[in-house]
Amino acid sequence: MRAAVATGADLPLALDHHDVPRPAAGEVLVKVIACGVCYSDLNLLRGHYPFARFPVIPGHEITGVVTAVGDGVTWPEVGTAVGAQFLYDSCGHCDHCVRGDRILCPRKRITGVVADGGYAEYALLKADFVTPLPEGLDPVAAAPLMCAGLTAFNGLRQGGAGAASRVAVVGLGGVGALAVRYAVAMGARVAVVARSRRGEDQAKALGAELFVATDESDPADALRVWDGGANLVLNAAPSTAAAAATLGGIAPDGTLLLLGYGTEPLTLPTQPMILNRLHVAASPSGSPHDLRDTLAFSAAHDILPEVTPITLDQAPGVLDAMAHGSARGRSVITFA
Repeated sequence: MRAAVATGADLPLALDHHDVPRPAAGEVLVKVIACGVCYSDLNLLRGHYPFARFPVIPGHEITGVVTAVGDGVTWPEVGTAVGAQFLYDSCGHCDHCVRGDRILCPRKRITGVVADGGYAEYALLKADFVTPLPEGLDPVAAAPLMCAGLTAFNGLRQGGAGAASRVAVVGLGGVGALAVRYAVAMGARVAVVARSRRGEDQAKALGAELFVATDESDPADALRVWDGGANLVLNAAPSTAAAAATLGGIAPDGTLLLLGYGTEPLTLPTQPMILNRLHVAASPSGSPHDLRDTLAFSAAHDILPEVTPITLDQAPGVLDAMAHGSARGRSVITFA
């Protein structure tokens, strides 16, 4: 099989041929249909994950079809269309695992970071950690739902978004655009905060009623006059400072939830937080049951991202464009 391998931090992807792996007990072999190119893949190559295992095949937004199963696997059966996510596996016996929050397991492993992922024609995955694709869901367009969609949907749930709540989404990239669509489908009122007005038309088309360009106005001031502020600010930008700048625009008892962040620490003024009972939280991707809910909600509300199919050979160029801030849209590696 052809595969792209990350051989080390700050090194280019190596495109090569590898033997197709065989599933051991508890594993399934998936013929990859598509794998989204995620910002986390770039972080891997930049050396931002000290726990990474090199060499490793990146990619955790995987869709495909099961072609073989290991001993003891009764589901999924061969021929089942499945998706795989950021969470490769977990210990299964800690308190978080037995309560269903496997993403919080202290011994979790990450797909495409410590275990081989989807930048290859086949992926070896844990049977208990793949998710069935709803019937009729386009596997290419659905690939980013395995991470960007899951992160956005689960973040909104963790932040308490619901009917008539005011949700401000910071950043209109892959996670942010899906967060807007999910929030609107949940019945929330939505604002988008971005650096410039370049994305205003897109935000309004997705259902946002307010657009705030931070190069023109202070985001906290703009949100504060939005009927008293946002009940939930969802930071989907890769910037901690962008999140902190919205604090004064959060309504009393509101929440600042981090999905994206930068390398700088989060610094917030304590007095307004105490006086207004503000909450600061963060949310990692999600557990297998969260992905099932994400895919079901996406199918029910016809929410799929716009994607650009690319070949495996084009992946290094897309990652380079992402590193230089010139990438547009969501690229998905497809395999014939």
